[in-house]
Amino acid sequence: MLLQKSVIILISLHLNPYSPRPAAAKRQLNCMKLLIVEDEKTLSDSILGYLKQENFICDVADSYASALEKTDLFDYDCILLDINLQDGNGLNLLKELKASHKSDGVLIISARNSLEDKVAGLKLGADDYLPKPFHLSELGARVAAIIRRRHSSGNNLIRLEELLIDIQARSVTVGHKPVDLTRKEYQLLLYFAYNKGRVLSKNAIAEHLWGEEMGGAANYDFIYTHIKNLRRKLIEAGCRDCIQSVYGMGYKFSL
Repeated sequence: MLLQKSVIILISLHLNPYSPRPAAAKRQLNCMKLLIVEDEKTLSDSILGYLKQENFICDVADSYASALEKTDLFDYDCILLDINLQDGNGLNLLKELKASHKSDGVLIISARNSLEDKVAGLKLGADDYLPKPFHLSELGARVAAIIRRRHSSGNNLIRLEELLIDIQARSVTVGHKPVDLTRKEYQLLLYFAYNKGRVLSKNAIAEHLWGEEMGGAANYDFIYTHIKNLRRKLIEAGCRDCIQSVYGMGYKFSL
């Protein structure tokens, strides 16, 4: 399946079409939070369905104004941004993100394949440029490569003292002992690892792992339950207690 409409993908930490994505890329990215900015409903629904099928957490904006509001309110691992929005130019949103010093990686996807367009996009801060038509498997591979470069220096392994996270195999070991985690526990651990040493609020954790519908939730007991289970499994495997509760603020991961 090929996409014919111009889209930009922006990747930032604070990550997870219906042709199959390579299994490794799927395993690497399935905790990424995405924003789809697309004013053509049919295309937007197709992209949304594919990304949800790949276990990404997705928000949707159908206009420039809505996209600008969401990027001001939330952090995303990846923003899919249509260039030709009815109420604004997607490239201007890219400029706004860079002016706000957001650390977004950028993959420009466009039907326009001229050298001038490529140079212009790269000068605006894009990491890569994928001309249309394209196969979704290639799109997934390029997105995976950008995320690896941004989040783990291009390495599939995240090593934190005795803790080893293999983002390609989607596995966790302490020493040589495997740790059996649920999908949400793995996503939570990866989010903590990418934000090592930072205090993460319960609200930020909920929004990142469950999407914007969790913003402003009255009760975050479910966050405590997931963190308690993750902490217990890591300790039982021989890992030091690396998830600390910071009173009145949230949680911090330290190793």
